[in-house]
Amino acid sequence: MSHEPQPDEVTEEDDKSGGRRFLTLRRWLIAGILVWAPLAVTYWVVNALISFMDRSMLLLPRAYRPEELLGFQLPGMGAFFAIVIVLVTGALVANILGRSLVHAWERLLNRIPLVSSIYSAVKQVVETFVSQDSRSFRQVVLVEYPRRNAWSIAFVSGEPIGEVQDRTDEHLVTVFVPTAPNPTSGFVIMVPRAELIELNMTVEEGFRLVVSLGVVLPPRRDGKGRVIDPASAPAADGDPTGRRLSTRPEEDS
Repeated sequence: MSHEPQPDEVTEEDDKSGGRRFLTLRRWLIAGILVWAPLAVTYWVVNALISFMDRSMLLLPRAYRPEELLGFQLPGMGAFFAIVIVLVTGALVANILGRSLVHAWERLLNRIPLVSSIYSAVKQVVETFVSQDSRSFRQVVLVEYPRRNAWSIAFVSGEPIGEVQDRTDEHLVTVFVPTAPNPTSGFVIMVPRAELIELNMTVEEGFRLVVSLGVVLPPRRDGKGRVIDPASAPAADGDPTGRRLSTRPEEDS
């Protein structure tokens, strides 16, 4: 005599069908998040930048602002105006007269106690990042931090000179170890060059690795920076993605 399921009973087939529907909804939800989350974050960042640069329009007299001339506000004009200001300023200070005026202005700022410290520090940082000859933040390395055998992504920011180097026996390198997922904060540490492992990934790929909490992995590259085909990649015990800047003494023994 066959047993007929009661209305309040859940059969094994119903349970499997419900599980499949749940997995399908979960897959759709993840697919939708993967589409909209990057778009939302990109829109938020770009909108914040444009809104900030639109404030440069306040430098214009009110009668010459777009909302007064056109009758409505034109987003993005501030960014264009800011770029024009930077280009014009660069053209003016590229000659002898312009440099003389800048030096005179800097001498005036250096006489103001608090302003001189802030201005000189910011100028040095900007010159470090913008200079074509600067090697700061041009190289990604691995450093044993915060303890031995625990490796962290770091960016070479320079080589210490002066008292810092004079008081140490080894050739030190200054590196910036960013925190995740906010790479604008982190730690500045000075490490012997022999204890760093140079990576072939680009700086942008290194920052993406930090921001994504290690989820977005950069492609493997050879010593010349070319992407390695995963099918032809060597075994895991090889080290095609990085090399030590120089070996440690204990490794040579």
